[in-house]
Amino acid sequence: MSQSLNLSISTSSPTSPNFASLSRASTSFLTGSFRFPVKFRPSGLRTPAPPELLITKASSDPEAPSASASASASAAAATLGSDNGVGGVLSAVPPADTGSIEVDAVTEAELKENGFRSTRRTKLICTIGPATCGSEQLEALAVGGMNVARINMCHGTREWHRRVIERVRRLNEEKGYAVAIMMDTEGSEIHMGELGGASSEKAEDGEVWIFSVRAFESPLPERTIHVNYDGFAEDVKVGDDLLVDGGMVRFEVIEKIGPDVKCRCTDPGLLLPRANLTFWRHGSLVRERNAMLPTISSKDWLDIDFGIAEGVDFIAISFVKSAEVITHLRSYIKARARDSDISVIAKIESVDSLRNLEEIILASDGAMVARGDLGAQIPLEQVPSEQQKIVQLCRQLNKPVIVASQLLESMIEYPTPTRAEVADVSEAVRQRADALMLSGESAMGQYPEKALTVLRNVSLRIERWWREEKHHEVMELPDIASSFADSISEEICNSAAKMANNLEVDALFVYTKDGHMASLLSRCRPDCPIFAFTTTTSVRRRLNLQWGLIPFRLSFSDDMESNLNKTFSLLKARGMIKSGDLVIAVSDMLQSIQVMNVP
Repeated sequence: MSQSLNLSISTSSPTSPNFASLSRASTSFLTGSFRFPVKFRPSGLRTPAPPELLITKASSDPEAPSASASASASAAAATLGSDNGVGGVLSAVPPADTGSIEVDAVTEAELKENGFRSTRRTKLICTIGPATCGSEQLEALAVGGMNVARINMCHGTREWHRRVIERVRRLNEEKGYAVAIMMDTEGSEIHMGELGGASSEKAEDGEVWIFSVRAFESPLPERTIHVNYDGFAEDVKVGDDLLVDGGMVRFEVIEKIGPDVKCRCTDPGLLLPRANLTFWRHGSLVRERNAMLPTISSKDWLDIDFGIAEGVDFIAISFVKSAEVITHLRSYIKARARDSDISVIAKIESVDSLRNLEEIILASDGAMVARGDLGAQIPLEQVPSEQQKIVQLCRQLNKPVIVASQLLESMIEYPTPTRAEVADVSEAVRQRADALMLSGESAMGQYPEKALTVLRNVSLRIERWWREEKHHEVMELPDIASSFADSISEEICNSAAKMANNLEVDALFVYTKDGHMASLLSRCRPDCPIFAFTTTTSVRRRLNLQWGLIPFRLSFSDDMESNLNKTFSLLKARGMIKSGDLVIAVSDMLQSIQVMNVP
């Protein structure tokens, strides 16, 4: 007998149910540590019942009423069925309407050419700078797999960033991409100023440089660097080590003359404009004054206003010290843009961030492991373990996490990465981070497209290896729901992901208006890709940051059979799926699990 699995919760009662109100006479459905009572009923029966979890089976008899029979008199109503007890087929598919679905052009091409399993799950972020700010360069990055374009407010004017945002938006509209935009604030930590218009300066071993708080007329005196922190000359002492950009260049303080600090280069390297500065004394970070600086500076607030006005998708906050900063910013965004759904990303790059890690992640919409600045504040050998800890905690709390800084640093100057850099990227992919980020490699490097290609190819290879070796997840995901309804969503997604792995389905479909159930599925890291259908463009872009999600914009209703008919028709018409493909579908409108074959 043909049948499909339809797991749903009815909502006939005006009051929210508790676990005790579920039928005790029903069969138990066990997922993880959560036990669902269930009942089996023919799908055509509509017996009034209190709120309860149901598993229904659809009959293959063409004369039997479908689950939506009472809601629609259409003779073409879809019927879910199965010939093998595993999945079903969907009949009476309506005519194709290829103009009502939006999907990333690159993803569409990959699916047509290589099928479901070929899709990349790890998302890629590119920092946009002088090397990649043109329309052609941006399109090349989008074709190469860029999911999020990052604009760094440490560099460039707001007008320059506005032009970049306009070009990305135009690219999305004209070419069908869903590239999201992340604005990264400068933060108020100690950093260098501009280099008199130069893109970089080389500091050689033994050279003496002057770090000064004085304001200089351009051009700067030779081997002189402006520092943004007025108390810099007072705080440092002769003998201190001054680290530039997390240790890319190191100086020793040899003399203080008023507002000027003379330093000798002990580790040569490349100086970049507005690089972060830290100083160490007797092997320990000097941070007393640094800790007193505000997380969000006056310039940052102006930049945040700019980001809100331009409708960016993410705002990344530098040097977050506590959850209060994130909470305050979220309230500010809500007050300034009530209809906005801008997500706030906390950058974990200081000792204070690590001390308050869990509360910061809970308060934010995601986190970034900014390893460059973090490595300047903790011992280098501690960075890998902290990275893994942050990645795991974010996944447990269902927050997207980005691994950033120096992934392919050598590709700023060279066309191929070091083998150690490839191993570093592989480890971040193996840890199942949501996204990897290029900084200088794409902003000012000589080979931005090649660097992106390396990230894409390494991600694909490690993900494929992981699936081939059947490295099933061992991480226990704690319950994070704050209400009964959220608990149902969480358990349905956990069950759907487990079923997808066990049945080796081709794809998971999720219909979601706010993206929440899509993120819960992503958290489970299933073997198959997740097709996330949403009705709004902004949610579609925001989902493009999360692991394994392929976001589509699609108008849909609360009738799951109608949604599936429409989706199958549209995707088949575009060659993205084919008859016989096995899919599992879930929805946040009607909380359900359905297993079926594409007709």
